[in-house]
Amino acid sequence: MLRGSRRNTQDCNADFPMPVQSVKEQKTLNLSDYELKETLGTGTFGRVRLVKHIGENKHYALKILKKAALIKLKQVEHIKNEVKLLSMITHPMIVNMPAFVQDENKIYLLFEFVPGGELFTHLRTQNRFPEDLSKFYAASIVLAFGYMHHLNVIYRDLKPENLLLTREGYLKITDFGFAKYVEDRTWTLCGTPEYLAPEIIQSKGHGKSVDWWATGILIYEMMAGYPPFYDDNPFCIYQKILHSKVEFPRFFDPKCRDLIKKLLQHDTTRRIGCIRGGASKIQAHKWFSVIDWQALLNQQIAPPFLPTCGDEGDTSNFDEYPESEGDDLEPLLAEERRLFDGLGVEAGGVEAGGVEAGGVEAGGV
Repeated sequence: MLRGSRRNTQDCNADFPMPVQSVKEQKTLNLSDYELKETLGTGTFGRVRLVKHIGENKHYALKILKKAALIKLKQVEHIKNEVKLLSMITHPMIVNMPAFVQDENKIYLLFEFVPGGELFTHLRTQNRFPEDLSKFYAASIVLAFGYMHHLNVIYRDLKPENLLLTREGYLKITDFGFAKYVEDRTWTLCGTPEYLAPEIIQSKGHGKSVDWWATGILIYEMMAGYPPFYDDNPFCIYQKILHSKVEFPRFFDPKCRDLIKKLLQHDTTRRIGCIRGGASKIQAHKWFSVIDWQALLNQQIAPPFLPTCGDEGDTSNFDEYPESEGDDLEPLLAEERRLFDGLGVEAGGVEAGGVEAGGVEAGGV
């Protein structure tokens, strides 16, 4: 895991499109109101399950995290940050978390269900994206990062696996495990090797600048089908990031090359997005000249690509996973339970095992 730029280097220009802000309403999450369905994804700390609200007949994604695993891998503060930030953030290009709850052994985060699947899956299927599609997704990222940076939140984990497509074809950022509120700089090492900015690798302290570097990497990968700095050995990836020059395929548009070069500028005082004007400088770049930013924010632009989605709970755009790990969770010690103090709502005695869907219990997560 890796993380950190200077204060106010990414302040938003007054002309930068921002969503209308309102106080975010948090629902009370009662696990017994939900029917567990398919697994959408698995990871070190637990899994994500499709769930259906029995009364509303509406589908959501339930992220179920094992506290013991979070403690073992020193991720408690990360999950606290994720819950805190997602509880206050509201943006069309960021996945919504309407509720969360915890019990003695697990944390449950309820998200809107985004049925189009990961951008990663579609990129691998198509090999690489056409320029108009890459530009559409990149513009969505610029809007989301401009909003987050205005709130002094850095994301630090941009990659195709953390981007989801809605049924209508719009992009949403998910997984805020490495996100952090930072007014100045931070020094924690976190992120995905191919997307790490030089200042992270060199432990110089970092901030909002790292998100713009990662945006340049993402644009390149969407256009080329592979990242600009790649190697099987992470150390070699770091060396390439620090010392290699970006080489572009011949089909890259000159305007696109220019933007990527300005995003992959090693000097953060010269990197676009970090200089005066902030995200609005990226918005005004000639590669984005065809983008109507306000219309994109309002989702009034027809996306260039529509994922194939069936009914409201269709999971065909996600991989299949076994529905139970069959693990027995040992009770946490009192001092371990205290690590999660301040996280928020307690489940009030509702155990995950009390939520059943066709005989599959959440306790199997």
